[in-house]
Amino acid sequence: MSLEEPAPRDIGVTEDGLDYDALAELVEDNLLGREEHLNAEGFVIRPDEVQDTLETLKTEAGFDHCSCVTAQEYEDRYESIYHLKKYDDPTQELSVVVPTDKNDPTSESANAVYRTADWHEREAYDLVGIEYDDHPDLRRILLPETWQGHPMGLDYDQDKPQVATLAEHANPLADTHEEAESDTMFVNIGPHHPATHGVLHLKTTVDGETVADVEPDIGYLHRCEEQMAQNGTYRHQIMPYPDRWDYISAGLLNEWAYARAAEDLADIEVPEYAQVIRTMGAELCRIAAHMLALGTFALDVYGDFTAIFMYAMRDREKAQNVLEDLTGQRMMFNYFRLGGVVWDLPEPREEFFEKTRDFIDDLPGALEEYHDLLTTNEIFQARTVGTGHLDPETAKSYGATGPVARGSGIDVDLRRDDPYGYYDELDWDVVTEDGCDNYSRVLVRMQEVEESAKIIEQCVDLLEDWPEDERTIQANVPRTLKPDPDTEVYRSVEGAKGELGIYIRADGTDKPARFKIRSPCFSNLQTLPEMAEGEYIADMIAALGSLDIVLGEVDR
Repeated sequence: MSLEEPAPRDIGVTEDGLDYDALAELVEDNLLGREEHLNAEGFVIRPDEVQDTLETLKTEAGFDHCSCVTAQEYEDRYESIYHLKKYDDPTQELSVVVPTDKNDPTSESANAVYRTADWHEREAYDLVGIEYDDHPDLRRILLPETWQGHPMGLDYDQDKPQVATLAEHANPLADTHEEAESDTMFVNIGPHHPATHGVLHLKTTVDGETVADVEPDIGYLHRCEEQMAQNGTYRHQIMPYPDRWDYISAGLLNEWAYARAAEDLADIEVPEYAQVIRTMGAELCRIAAHMLALGTFALDVYGDFTAIFMYAMRDREKAQNVLEDLTGQRMMFNYFRLGGVVWDLPEPREEFFEKTRDFIDDLPGALEEYHDLLTTNEIFQARTVGTGHLDPETAKSYGATGPVARGSGIDVDLRRDDPYGYYDELDWDVVTEDGCDNYSRVLVRMQEVEESAKIIEQCVDLLEDWPEDERTIQANVPRTLKPDPDTEVYRSVEGAKGELGIYIRADGTDKPARFKIRSPCFSNLQTLPEMAEGEYIADMIAALGSLDIVLGEVDR
């Protein structure tokens, strides 16, 4: 008898998409109702049958990717939404909606089915107040344990004083005693340490130099960006915020995530010319983000400011120079608008095209330098080949996406698999490596820079030949957008770090009733303990660097 899990059957899959009736039959014993969301149907299920329902949909229908968990409070109930997809085809989507009683917001945890639900459910508990039975570690994740109330609950009193007692910040080893039989030691790494790539605290237990356990402690940079978005209008006030999530030059990618969700919600068609500009700008941002990832990873591995870091910053600056010409800003671009972009290419256009082409033409030589200095270096290979191992099934269980997933051989990229913008009209390839280690993740990013350059070059050719009288940069969008009440949508784009998704629920006003951000860094960071346990401390630092997280997006 084989111990391998049976391959998921194609239940509910037709030539035209998903047959939700067939999927509903799979879970009919737990089904309370069905909802229409713009991206997928929602199956409303009993709160005590979450694991059974999700396990059935995962093993029998192939929904192996729990991309996001959205929690929200209504006047009469609380609700958790599990946004399910398939790695093989992300366009096959299903939402599992779990309502809970207003006076007892408790439902079953999905952690036993999808490990990514661990942190997502902790966040739902922390910010909204929903409790999850059988969750292995249900406690706050973004706010201190002493925090009073749940900030995204309807009855939250934001003026209530918050008191952090000194006992909560005592030395965690104060009450422990050394055991003669134990050689383990507790080590705090961060939050103010350059190798943690921002304000990240790693609670690390080591046995000699080997990591026995590590727990990422996040929330130091939490600003409740979702609440800020819920206080802003669709048309004008939300778009500046996405630049602040992944602030490492990836702003246009972030802006596109919001734009895609809001444009679907309001049924806005973006002009083709604007789509080409968006695609070009997004790939410039991807190159800039990957260059910084490469440079800082070299710092993590070598431990000092090497030529690699300076070279990477040099090429990132070149990308930012082009982005500055395009958007007027170097980091916080605020260039996208619902329905298009804020303005056309800079004049004279010929100079902009020449500058962009010069940057693209120089990239192959720059990448050769990185391979000479980095990937072929024996020390670098010793530090990265075979370390930070993350097998494909574990990566999928944690909802890993982007270069982290593709470095584990998972062939997924939303630009190709769930096309948006102008990507499906261009010639480029999805890069994967099957090494499943720190080295593979570096190779993926370096090769993705080459693919981004190919995309930019094709966009420049298109824009250069575009008829002047057809250069429409924005659709005709009403000044005030008020989507129909109870309209819900979840849309995502391929950010620099992976799947960046936005869930929006409208209530008929010009502001979202619920705005949820699915951060790729948040899910990717969950994989660190899997990659680090049993490794040396130095290898754990390399594994963290290979994830390429940015805390502005983890904490939001």
